[in-house]
Amino acid sequence: MKIALAQINPTVGDFQGNLEKIIATSRRAAGQGARLTVFSELAVCGYPPADFLEKPSFLARCRTAVDELAAASVNLSTAILAGVALPAEPGRGKPAVNAAVLLDRGRLLLEQHKRLLPFYDVFDEQRYFAPAREQRVVELDGVRLAITICEDAWNDKNFWPRRLYSVDPIEELMSQHPALHINLSSSPFWHGKRPLRRQMLTAIARRDGVPVLMCNQVGGNDSLIFDGSSLAVGANGKLIAQAASFAEDLVIIDPFGAAALPEDAAEDDETEAAYQALVLGTRDYVRKCGFHNVLIALSGGIDSALVAAIARDALGAENVLAVGMPSPYSSAGSIDDSRQLAANLGIRFELIGISELFKEYTQALAPLFSGTRPDTTEENIQSRVRGTLMMALSNKFSALVLTTGNKSEMAVGYCTLYGDMVGALAVIGDLVKTRVYAVCRWLNRDEEVIPKAILEKPPSAELRPDQKDTDSLPPYDVLDPILEAYVERYEPPEQIAAEYGFDLELVQHVVRLVERSEYKRQQAAPVLKVTSKSFGMGRRFPIAVKVEV
Repeated sequence: MKIALAQINPTVGDFQGNLEKIIATSRRAAGQGARLTVFSELAVCGYPPADFLEKPSFLARCRTAVDELAAASVNLSTAILAGVALPAEPGRGKPAVNAAVLLDRGRLLLEQHKRLLPFYDVFDEQRYFAPAREQRVVELDGVRLAITICEDAWNDKNFWPRRLYSVDPIEELMSQHPALHINLSSSPFWHGKRPLRRQMLTAIARRDGVPVLMCNQVGGNDSLIFDGSSLAVGANGKLIAQAASFAEDLVIIDPFGAAALPEDAAEDDETEAAYQALVLGTRDYVRKCGFHNVLIALSGGIDSALVAAIARDALGAENVLAVGMPSPYSSAGSIDDSRQLAANLGIRFELIGISELFKEYTQALAPLFSGTRPDTTEENIQSRVRGTLMMALSNKFSALVLTTGNKSEMAVGYCTLYGDMVGALAVIGDLVKTRVYAVCRWLNRDEEVIPKAILEKPPSAELRPDQKDTDSLPPYDVLDPILEAYVERYEPPEQIAAEYGFDLELVQHVVRLVERSEYKRQQAAPVLKVTSKSFGMGRRFPIAVKVEV
């Protein structure tokens, strides 16, 4: 049996567009001899639909969409297996079920509900979905198929050191002797996720002795980026097919007769993956929100340089406007570096000096500031002048502002509310500073995209004379390991200090900065997630707290 893994990029709520993709892709698959075409989890309505699932009208449209898809399948030689949200039965206590529907020539052969509903990190499926009451195998042309949905495959007691659920839906399905296991996924990307996912599915195939196919969603939806990377694993645990990462793809395989891929076919370059993820996430966020153009404040530093490169590759040079806004403390080198970067990228670059505006602000405040000394207040005024100008350009030209702050800055509050934090999307808000440098060096692997001067200059906000980031923060090669340990792995200060050989007081100081900056992060633009724990929807802490470090 030839089976197609149809890796598409759906949009939440775009039923017409999603159905058109599913039907057109199914026709392509049928033309290549596929008897079954598999789509991702909630492909019909888009993932994640969040509180749309509490709207009866949304769920009714989901049911109508399944009927439309069934009607379209009448004239297709391929069956369609796709994910969709459907209304739950009355009395289940939840509005919806997360379902996979198998349609063949107008007939509904199976409506399988998701059993395991994740409620951690970015997932809150227990808020909306009722779990499956049973798992059952279905036959297509005499081939017995076990259908699972994403998390249903993430509870193998032989693979994970700690199980999150008391049941394993796959064990129940395997007792019914299927010939093939198909998993529909919407599994978001983060650093290291692709090899982990592959290892997990390989272990399941070897344990159960049947091929495993996984079709994963691709594309960006708000903060989440889905990498695709759909795959097929033979009954012996060997990889037999691998779809593209960060792009739509259609892969046709015979899971019972395919040869194993070469051992290096699935090698992962995580630095390249981070860049491609950010390009995809930026493109989809801008376009799915109905925009085409973006604005970036170029400072001459490495962060804004990387964001500009990502925006160019995501949207095209013609859709990116970079703006330099020198203050009294901006160096001539920063302006020259920004101009060179823009030339390298082929994007438009404009200058708006803010020295006079800054002077007028400080003069207006002088009577109230009388008797005080200049401090970070005056530094932040410069940043907020820039934020006001960027938002004016955004309003005038219907272009989204991309913020340029990195994860290190957001973690410790080294950023200005209503200043450099102003914007629609925090493109690199999940990259610590050292990873920003690593991605930029990767970007320069073949030619100079990021000017050498930008890569080599000491990081500086340039808001006071001769300012350097290290005036306020530890060096980033010290700061970043502390942040990754504390923010991403929740390690306590004592463990971090012992693990890295850092001074305990320094670690505690960094932790205090993280804790007291929560109010800033909760007012920040959405952050594109590329690590296991990013700021935003997957990390929820109160603001008004008293925490002992």
